[in-house]
Amino acid sequence: MATTLDSIDGNYHFKPHNVLQQVANYKDVPDYILVALKSLPKLDIGKIIAPVVGPKTTIFLLQNGINIEENISVKFINNEIISGLAFICVNRTKPGHIIHLCHGKLVVGTYPNGSSLAVRNLAELFNKSKTPCRISESIVTERWQKLIWNAPFNPISVLTQTDTQQIMAKPETVALIRSIMEEVYAVAASVGHILPTDVIDKNIADTQIMRPYKTSMLLDYEGNRPMEIEAILGNIVRTAKKSGVLVPRLETMYDLLNLLVRGAAHS
Repeated sequence: MATTLDSIDGNYHFKPHNVLQQVANYKDVPDYILVALKSLPKLDIGKIIAPVVGPKTTIFLLQNGINIEENISVKFINNEIISGLAFICVNRTKPGHIIHLCHGKLVVGTYPNGSSLAVRNLAELFNKSKTPCRISESIVTERWQKLIWNAPFNPISVLTQTDTQQIMAKPETVALIRSIMEEVYAVAASVGHILPTDVIDKNIADTQIMRPYKTSMLLDYEGNRPMEIEAILGNIVRTAKKSGVLVPRLETMYDLLNLLVRGAAHS
């Protein structure tokens, strides 16, 4: 199936070399297997990819949230795990149609930390394709840094049914966002991930000048699809409890989203 990409960098059509309905239909042993599925509790990623993971296959997890790698690293103990983050504003409006609004870069690194030849080769492939890709020696810390943005904007966008520009229009909402970001910052520090001191100010400033953007969680909600509530909120709330860090705003966002989901299921 061909895909049409309407991008700020120029529009184009893309047709994949091959499309398989099931992973098991791939008849070779891959050097890399890229997992870009949503981080959802009901998705057993290990079971999905197991049929094609060979002894030397590197598993690349390009997903949102924190604490998403451990189950895979335990199941595939002898395989290298690369963790990656996408920083891009992109919406899939319908099958085969993608709108690219802003940004477009990757950060990758060996899980739980460090780098390797497999990471360097992967980054080189992305950079050659004109997708900026940076290698991080501390990819888990990078995950916490991305969560600074995801933790407030994803739930607020769903609960208010608004895009980023509408969210940023009210000083009261910006103040709430800052408070949530400060909670994320504190939890990250409690588990040894010290983020840059200007990370909150930078995220707020960047969002203020960003084109209006519907978060992935809002698009999933509007499309009646499961949302990444656990990866983005549940995991940090549980981490905070273990560390003894108070996160009342994160807990409120988490509880409200779960209430919303339960209400939708019974409507």
